Amino acid sequence: MYIASWCPYCALARQLLHSKGVDLEELDIEALPEARTEMMARSGRRTVPQIFIGEVHVGGADELHALDAAGRLDPLLNTGAT
Repeated sequence: MYIASWCPYCALARQLLHSKGVDLEELDIEALPEARTEMMARSGRRTVPQIFIGEVHVGGADELHALDAAGRLDPLLNTGAT
């Protein structure tokens, strides 16, 4: 998950994923400038968070929560893509 330390949406996404028992790899785009470039190349977006489960680009916090509300997050997490 690409993040920025000040980002409230990053915190919401982190909270949801931690509640699911997910061990996150977080790349802070401000602390690691190369991470911003990588994030934009992988996602085509400039905003944080940008969440990947394995190679699947989920999107941001809103998309993550929508995926969970639709019952599609747990199956994605359980595919071993994490």
